[in-house]
Amino acid sequence: MAALLPTYSFLAVLSTATFSGISSSGSSSSPQKAPRICEFCSLFLPCLLEDPVFRMLIGLRVFTTMPSFASVGPFVRCLGFGCGSGTLRAFSLRSGSRNMASHIVGYPRMGPKRELKFALESFWDGKSTAEDLQKVAANLRSSIWKQMADAGIKYIPSNTFSYYDQVLDTTATLGAVPERYSWNGGEIGFDTYFSMARGNASVPAMEMTKWFDTNYHFIVPELGPNTKFSYASHKAVSEYNEAKSLGIDTVPVLVGPVTYLLLSKPAKGVAKTFPLLSLLDHILPIYKQVIAELKAAGASWIQFDEPTLVKDLDSHQLEAFAKAYTELESSLSGLNVVIETYFADVPVEAYKTIIALNAITGFGFDLVRGNKTLDVIKSVGFPSGKYLFAGIVDGRNIWANDLAASLSTLQDLGNVVGKDKLVVSTSSSLLHTAVDLVNETKLDDEIKSWLAFAAQKVVEVNALAKALSGQKDEDFFSANAAAQASRKASPRVTNPEVQKAAAALKGSEHRRATNVSVRLDAQQKKLNLPILPTTTIGSFPQTIELRRVRREYKANKISEEEYVNAIKDEINKVVKIQEELDIDVLVHGEPERNDMVEYFGEQLSGFAFTVNGWVQSYGSRCVKPPIIYGDVSRPKAMTVFWSSLAQSMTSRPMKGMLTGPVTILNWSFVRNDQPRFETCYQIALSIKQEVEDLEAAGINVIQIDEAALREGLPLRKSEEAFYLEWAVHSFRITNCGVKDTTQIHTHMCYSNFNDIILSIIDMDADVITIENSRSDEKLLSVFREGVKYGAGIGPGVYDIHSPRIPSTEEIADRIRKMLAVLETNILWVNPDCGLKTRKYTEVKPALTNLVAAAKQLRTELANTK
Repeated sequence: MAALLPTYSFLAVLSTATFSGISSSGSSSSPQKAPRICEFCSLFLPCLLEDPVFRMLIGLRVFTTMPSFASVGPFVRCLGFGCGSGTLRAFSLRSGSRNMASHIVGYPRMGPKRELKFALESFWDGKSTAEDLQKVAANLRSSIWKQMADAGIKYIPSNTFSYYDQVLDTTATLGAVPERYSWNGGEIGFDTYFSMARGNASVPAMEMTKWFDTNYHFIVPELGPNTKFSYASHKAVSEYNEAKSLGIDTVPVLVGPVTYLLLSKPAKGVAKTFPLLSLLDHILPIYKQVIAELKAAGASWIQFDEPTLVKDLDSHQLEAFAKAYTELESSLSGLNVVIETYFADVPVEAYKTIIALNAITGFGFDLVRGNKTLDVIKSVGFPSGKYLFAGIVDGRNIWANDLAASLSTLQDLGNVVGKDKLVVSTSSSLLHTAVDLVNETKLDDEIKSWLAFAAQKVVEVNALAKALSGQKDEDFFSANAAAQASRKASPRVTNPEVQKAAAALKGSEHRRATNVSVRLDAQQKKLNLPILPTTTIGSFPQTIELRRVRREYKANKISEEEYVNAIKDEINKVVKIQEELDIDVLVHGEPERNDMVEYFGEQLSGFAFTVNGWVQSYGSRCVKPPIIYGDVSRPKAMTVFWSSLAQSMTSRPMKGMLTGPVTILNWSFVRNDQPRFETCYQIALSIKQEVEDLEAAGINVIQIDEAALREGLPLRKSEEAFYLEWAVHSFRITNCGVKDTTQIHTHMCYSNFNDIILSIIDMDADVITIENSRSDEKLLSVFREGVKYGAGIGPGVYDIHSPRIPSTEEIADRIRKMLAVLETNILWVNPDCGLKTRKYTEVKPALTNLVAAAKQLRTELANTK
């Protein structure tokens, strides 16, 4: 077997070009009659099919049940060595293996090669039709359902696909369209749907914020006493019928009514104190209509996602759950219903509330991040005759499951709830992990054996379900145990010098020597900036040509000299544009960077990278998180060359651009064999070295982005203080050694910051730029309530996640609102976020208006003196 290992990566790609009717592009195809197996494959393939490590590495679901090559010979097409067919196709397992109690909460919707992303952007650009987009979407849904069916999953979700966001889909279902979109009723189409998501030429988009503590963003519903609800999207029913037409019975998934309301906000003009749960009686009739149609279509199970149950809810909120599902009880009669929770433990009172609901058949719990839930079940008890959907396979990370440990936990649970009432599941939707490991051809075999992406997690769920029912695949479990042992023993995981340096951090708060007001005075003398200084957040548009240059350099199609010259030209162009616009503090535009986290991870030790490990962040935007598998250190400078080059092109201040340690941590797939804060401190030490090298190179303004600091905040209040302590400390470590005259900026985006404003102040940055425009200046309310902020601050005035170009007067009005609560001498003017995803045709006029607005306010302020 060991002799075959070098061949695995090659075979994995070759053999999975199509599998069970699913092509590598995510589209489906009809089974074809298998041609004659060539002599080479007939000899070689049996060895591979019986080898458990091969089965794990390539993640082909069917192989976990294959006793021998002879049993599949008539159904398998040749590997292509001799007969040229180049594919491997296995028969469907749907006929006999879906009796195992296995369940998937949800699945990635972008496709293994981001097919949905490209289809969406083509449609938005007017290059393809709605029918083209719908065809890509249908192919993706079909391939996902077939994949799970072929794997033997019993409870397969539907309605987890979305063209943008599942909460926005629920808003469409309920017809809760804000008036500004001029929707006139009827079934909601793409025009209204995407206007809500992205805005249009005349009206802004709805607010977007983080989905609990993940990097996924949802569109926040805007509700009020006058919101008119109507059944305006039949998506859940149509997708159930779509799967049914393929011969696959699914579990339709709905965002639960209480979670939907608790994630909403009062619409513009509605009092902030408006009780959103008072709308429960208004939306339940529509839920009843959806349920009735699903029941009529033949659904036997429905899944309600109610993740807000893991938060600290008061008695009134818990009563809303009881009220909602009691009201739905008659409608749900004859159906099996599972309430799904995820991302943390369910508190005892919430647990007691939901297990008392008569209408509910099963309860889904996250047993990965909710490591206390098992104790709650044991202490409180579990209702007789109900199902426990045990989320034992991690839906948010990419490490292979420790199958032996998970099976032990499941057996323990089985003794409590009854083995026949236990369903093996994922801890959350697999939306938050990469799609399929078989597409990773550049990861080395050792690291690859430690991993499981969404497709492999489906295999793990089924393997555990089979083992629980007495059909344990000993070879599969043995290979998994070997991979677990390999990871623990690998010398590439541990670096004693790094661990010693991180341990030495204890005992110091790592604060700068002087307070921020003194530093700001020193910096102003050096930088000589006007009041209301203008800047951007970092990135400039990444054109097709720029992406081509990076791609060709990575593929060794152009020389290093050609690459450097191309990037130099791009930086020069960006610098000139900013000077022409008269922006005060410049950026180099980050043309050399593919992603703000991956770029740094590629230059740090302890990181591994994928080719197709994309994860949806919002809409069509995907990120490719690095994998932190070992101790982190910085072998050499990462950004000094480009920042110094950019500064040499202008006399204006040029920001050095870094990603902060907490954001690198929260936007990576992080090792799970040590506490997260230990890994974060290691990253902080590496960024500290880079900050000091930038300062030594003459960079006087350094931005250390912590876009994801709020996102990592635990969902339970009792755990927040510890997280904020080490996260804020990590940021201070990065810049505690710089001079007073070096201005440290940080940036945060698209989260609710008001509840952590004191921790933001404790970061002790000289200037913070922060999202503000898309959330209706929600951030400003904290200053109206009396919080004093003495450092520089730039609440965003331009929503860069929408193609819409704000006018000069609109931006000026936002600045005036800021000046009502913030001192003139600390206010900066800037967009919400980086400009990477926008086009120059949008960016130039928007920045022109931004600078004009700042100058207009400077004049107004001068005239009032």
